[in-house]
Amino acid sequence: MLSILSALKKFNNKIKWLYSSINMDVKLSLILMLSFPFVTPIRWLMHPNTQKCLREELRQNVLVKGDYEIAPIEGQFMDYIVRDSKGHILANKQDITKGKFTFSTENYDMFEICFNSRVPGYQRGTLQEVSLNIKTGVEAKTYEGLGEVAKLKPLELDLKMLEDLSSSIVQDFSDMKHRAEEMRNTNESTSRRVHWFSMFSILCLFGLSVWQILYLRRYFKAKKLIE
Repeated sequence: MLSILSALKKFNNKIKWLYSSINMDVKLSLILMLSFPFVTPIRWLMHPNTQKCLREELRQNVLVKGDYEIAPIEGQFMDYIVRDSKGHILANKQDITKGKFTFSTENYDMFEICFNSRVPGYQRGTLQEVSLNIKTGVEAKTYEGLGEVAKLKPLELDLKMLEDLSSSIVQDFSDMKHRAEEMRNTNESTSRRVHWFSMFSILCLFGLSVWQILYLRRYFKAKKLIE
């Protein structure tokens, strides 16, 4: 019982800190997100012999799970590949119809999953429906198995899930703050460079004007147009 009360207190303090550090618009979005925690798969139609890629930035040590389902069409084939910005392949499979993939990120990077449609040249292809459901972070964890291994009660398991969710949200806001600082530093650096470039341009124009005046003065004196 004491462990449950301690976990509740820790979770409550973390939520209070998070709630006090964000603005009203983000608070409303957060309330709506927690009130309706469902995930809708992405669906689209693939044209024959085309490729479609989905990209997302993920931080370090994030678990990613994906479920895909391809509408079967005779004579048409579908492949998928998951890779990072450096071209490292994290998961791939050919001639897919329905399945899952799982990987963990090692570094903060841009990751993409690409679906490639293949149709033989002698066959006329048709549109093929693709369904993809991707879960990351807390959504990708299986808490039922964790509860059985750690012998957690249902309430303790719910608290663990809420604690992980709050930690994930705090980390997301920390990453957003860090990126905002990087963008601000970049803007300030660019502003300073533009300032000094403008000063250099003004000095160059001023020097060119002085040189033109002296040159024209010597020219007119040589032609005896002025004394």
